[in-house]
Amino acid sequence: MATVAAFTVGADEFPLGAVFEDLPGVTVELERVVPTSDAVVPYFWVRNADESDVVRSFRVHPGAGNVELIDSVGDEQLLRCTWDPAQLGMLLAIEETGVTLLSGVGNSEHWTFEIRGDDREAVARFQAYCLEHDVPITLTSVQRLTPSDRRAVDGLTDLQREALLLAYERGYFDTPRRATLEELAAELDITRQSFAARLRRGHRTLIDVALL
Repeated sequence: MATVAAFTVGADEFPLGAVFEDLPGVTVELERVVPTSDAVVPYFWVRNADESDVVRSFRVHPGAGNVELIDSVGDEQLLRCTWDPAQLGMLLAIEETGVTLLSGVGNSEHWTFEIRGDDREAVARFQAYCLEHDVPITLTSVQRLTPSDRRAVDGLTDLQREALLLAYERGYFDTPRRATLEELAAELDITRQSFAARLRRGHRTLIDVALL
């Protein structure tokens, strides 16, 4: 039966964590991890950082290749970067063992991830790979995928789901609309731009899962 596992890892054991160690106020959220023939290309959202500071951090990282700004909404930026395979660490463990990365959020100190395997043995293989290759992860939970485990099914992060559900419940998707982005953002005590970004990423994730 499909199994979902959560674990943490120190920022210095994850490529993006090492890049942002000099930007302590930054929060990073992975959009998705796409394997290619010779690298893993992470798309990720960065909050609370200037684009120039992010680019400078990448330039001094030994494993980072080109970094590209894809989109920017308010104080959030969507970026893409290529990596030297030798620097991938935990990401390479995910690729090599065939588990699926559901989410990844972190800062300059630590990262929290969720992965899904086809069965419990797949998660065990991932853990064994990390142990064998000296990637010090800390497993925090392992559970079977149940019908109520929506996150593992739809791929949404907690923030994306919160934004989508609030918009739905308040009538944002109704015609005519019964709520504005400003009103919804105020309920979560965030900016209009940040709420719009969460909503858009949630839409993209659902489309990706349901149609692609």
